[in-house]
Amino acid sequence: MGDPLEQVLRRRLEVVIGTPFTEGNTLTVLRNGDQIFPAMLEAIRGAQSTVDLMTFVYWRGEIAVEFAKAMSDRARAGVRVRLLIDALGGRLIEKSLVDDMDRAGVHVEWFRKPLLKSPFKSNHRLHRKVCVVDGRVAFTGGVGIAEEWCGDARNESEWRDTHLRVEGPAVDGLQSAFIQDWAESGQPLYDERDEFPEQEQQGSSTVQIVRGSASLGWDDMQSAFHVMLDSAQERLRLATAYFAPDDDFLRVLCEAPQRGVEVDLLLPGPHADKRVCQLASEAAYARLVGCGVRVWTFQPSMMHAKVMTVDGAAAVVGSSNFNRRSLDHDEEVVLIALDTDLVATLDEHLDDDFARSERIDLSRWENRSAPQQVLERATKPIRRWL
Repeated sequence: MGDPLEQVLRRRLEVVIGTPFTEGNTLTVLRNGDQIFPAMLEAIRGAQSTVDLMTFVYWRGEIAVEFAKAMSDRARAGVRVRLLIDALGGRLIEKSLVDDMDRAGVHVEWFRKPLLKSPFKSNHRLHRKVCVVDGRVAFTGGVGIAEEWCGDARNESEWRDTHLRVEGPAVDGLQSAFIQDWAESGQPLYDERDEFPEQEQQGSSTVQIVRGSASLGWDDMQSAFHVMLDSAQERLRLATAYFAPDDDFLRVLCEAPQRGVEVDLLLPGPHADKRVCQLASEAAYARLVGCGVRVWTFQPSMMHAKVMTVDGAAAVVGSSNFNRRSLDHDEEVVLIALDTDLVATLDEHLDDDFARSERIDLSRWENRSAPQQVLERATKPIRRWL
């Protein structure tokens, strides 16, 4: 790995995070439900020993049934299948699906059910999206198990998202992210079905897995994002579903254009699923555009991807949004890749996203209505939970 930026980023992140990069990984970019769901289902249906899946959202629709059937079929065939669902994010799942999976032998657990004795604990959610099959193939990114993610982001009913298929040593980091949260269910960390295979180096991607955990104070997710923003020298691109960072992150983001970095920020547009979160984002538009950040809003559908690319050399893909909830409260996991080919693919997808987005014009934005500005200011007291 001879690129100076890659060398600098690798050492900065390894020291700041305290987790080494692994080499020899194979990463495949999966764009939207049309690519993501078939790849995940193929892996699950081919499982020989274990399937571990955790998710924030498990809602309804044919895809929810399809995943339940695939896991149930493998469980009946003797594969150990563990499913961890956030108690809040999975509240819309059909009870009959859970019952069917239970009967088939799928071990379903709920992460942090609301407790009267500890209501604040329930504010810290499982937002990680990880699937690991046979300890050798893993998936991570932003997608939930629901009909909203089906399709190819062609219209408002087909959400835009990005997932990665992972093979190689980085699978261990994603397996660890699952085990960490599974342990909170009170179940054993592993059993005789876990083979913990040696991971062969079969690809060319250098990867670090970073976990964010619901806790007080600074965590690794914030450190990783800071390093990525600080290290950009030419181009920084960030797509996120929910954007409500603290003043420190806004400052770091605004400093990038001042040192000559081209910065593009892609956010949801007219089909945002959470208007209050969008208002919190809009409260920062003037500051961002004023300091040179190009802000774009995706027009065809809900933008749910969580992707960052830096200087064509490094990328971040995972579950974490660029907001206080992800960075301060929730269980998150991201994959950081030093891989120019992977970044080129992600940037190509972002090019298409920007072509279907509208750029915020500062002069027009400053003339927005008074009620709109009042609503933006009203989000300030609750921004840390958005």
